[in-house]
Amino acid sequence: MANKVILHLRAETKPREARAALTPKTVKQLLDTGNFEIYVEEAPQSTFKTDEYRQAGAKIVPFESWKTAPKNRIIIGLKELPEETFPLIHDHIQFAHCYKNQAGWKDVLSRFSYGGGILYDLEFLENDQGRRVAAFGYYAGFAGAALGVLDWSFKQLNSEDKDLPGVTPYPNEDLLVADVKKQLSKAYKKTGRYPTVLIIGALGRCGSGAIDLCKKVGIPESNLLKWDINETKRGGPFQEIADSDIFVNCIYLSKPIPPFINLDLLNKDSRKLRTIVDVSADTTNPHNPVPVYTIATQFDTPTVLVDTTKGPKLSVISIDHLPSLLPRESSEFFARDLLPSLKELPNRKTAPVWKKAEDLFDHHVKRLNQSKL
Repeated sequence: MANKVILHLRAETKPREARAALTPKTVKQLLDTGNFEIYVEEAPQSTFKTDEYRQAGAKIVPFESWKTAPKNRIIIGLKELPEETFPLIHDHIQFAHCYKNQAGWKDVLSRFSYGGGILYDLEFLENDQGRRVAAFGYYAGFAGAALGVLDWSFKQLNSEDKDLPGVTPYPNEDLLVADVKKQLSKAYKKTGRYPTVLIIGALGRCGSGAIDLCKKVGIPESNLLKWDINETKRGGPFQEIADSDIFVNCIYLSKPIPPFINLDLLNKDSRKLRTIVDVSADTTNPHNPVPVYTIATQFDTPTVLVDTTKGPKLSVISIDHLPSLLPRESSEFFARDLLPSLKELPNRKTAPVWKKAEDLFDHHVKRLNQSKL
């Protein structure tokens, strides 16, 4: 037992977050190696039931018990921790959103620095080719496009003073597609047309998910504008976005770029654009290429208005946990890809994926300490 890796799956606490970093299937697969001991917290929001984990062989522990768990446990979760101040003594595997100068990044890293814990950020787990070993990108694009089409359809069917109602996670992909297709069909019968959808980042995981959703709900291929680096290399802002009905931003921002859209282009009577889906949702990033909103939205209130003075009503969907709209499928998809790397955790000090992640953590802690001088 002394040589085993002890994982502690913490319950997600972000509102409407129903995904999990470990699924019952991956728990069983890890336990079958004989190299792991796994604790799973009771998680009221999770799409997976406690009994599923128990049957897979996990030891069930109370909600938020990770805070007082023995130091030798690796705490694994998905979304960032709540904004608290106590030092983090454990090693954590999670998305932390603190390596790209996001608001509050110093506070997040300081908790690790003070407590002696290590952050293995899921966003930066990369193989030898520099490609992420696991990502939610496909289902982020899929869900984002679904909400974008729902919002556009809602605007065709309702008065300007109404906003898209809140949504809840779907049990499976087929039900989501059927719901979107139904609303889109109603909008088509009223307007006689389908929306034009411009997707930037179309060649990536996220973009492919957005494209697949659009096709599955019946949007014609001719109405899909698939942009990637070749189409955007001239630099924005782009009039083509304002001329589309729905804009879906799927890029992974790694360096400052000119904005894709700005208020000058949006404040025109000729604008067709009604819905922006910022799947990247880098709301607090100073280089956000969609700098026309400042509020991250939630499933309860999926849209925020853009402050335009001309043209039709325009909304942004900026939910940073879009795959939770399909929590079971997206979790299984992600956990399957993450599994080979998790199996390397017993050798994490030398295994390339984990060593690179720890080196990156050390780099940013050093940057944090230098900023305090």
